[in-house]
Amino acid sequence: MASRLKDKVALVTGAASGLGEATARRFAHEGAQVYLTDINQAAVQAVADSIGDSAQAHYQDVTDEAAWETLIAEILAASGRLDIVVNNAGIALTGSAEDTSLEDWRAVQSVNLDAVFLGTRAAIRAMKHQGGSIINISSIEGIIGEPRAAAYNASKGGVRIFTKSAALHCASEGYGIRVNSVHPGFILTPMVENGLGALSPEELAAVEARLLGEIPLGAMGEPEDIANGCLFLASDESKYMTGSELVIDGGYTAH
Repeated sequence: MASRLKDKVALVTGAASGLGEATARRFAHEGAQVYLTDINQAAVQAVADSIGDSAQAHYQDVTDEAAWETLIAEILAASGRLDIVVNNAGIALTGSAEDTSLEDWRAVQSVNLDAVFLGTRAAIRAMKHQGGSIINISSIEGIIGEPRAAAYNASKGGVRIFTKSAALHCASEGYGIRVNSVHPGFILTPMVENGLGALSPEELAAVEARLLGEIPLGAMGEPEDIANGCLFLASDESKYMTGSELVIDGGYTAH
């Protein structure tokens, strides 16, 4: 086991699979005590069990304000501190500005943006007497637009600018809390793989050709690529970063 996060206590939401799972595993490997949460209780428990004694799983609906207060209180009671929060839980629903329903719009904002606000607020209140690192998972879709991702674009763009507001607040109050956003590109998570798997062979070939042709490094990323970025922001190695955007996209947004 390495020690870049030795003696630190971390919370990772949406940790049952994908980016959250990879980040939780990376943190635990580097010495952190990690609390993993997800709405899929069985799956997140399985991940925590596979990590070992340094991981604990909790059911969490990240859109539930009262549940955030309860969870943070339980972590502080059990571990005495909270050093790192990764607001990772998210959903993706496709639709343009013309055909997205209000129901879908609100569902995406609730999980992707409202929950990041709730998690950031709860983390600030828990960390402000000791300092810490808050990492909000946005997306390259929070920087650039896609015609069929209206609600997702809005939610991730909101995470991007909200993160800067929170960072400035924490700095002005002298809390010693750093707040940064991570912007993944196209990453081979289970959600992406399931989406690709639903395509016909012809559609899949067309999508892969387009994506790989637009990614300068010529391949989609892996969840560990994002976990490594989160590890840097969680560690003291990034002590001079706050309000920053860490883009990990194989060069996609460099065009």
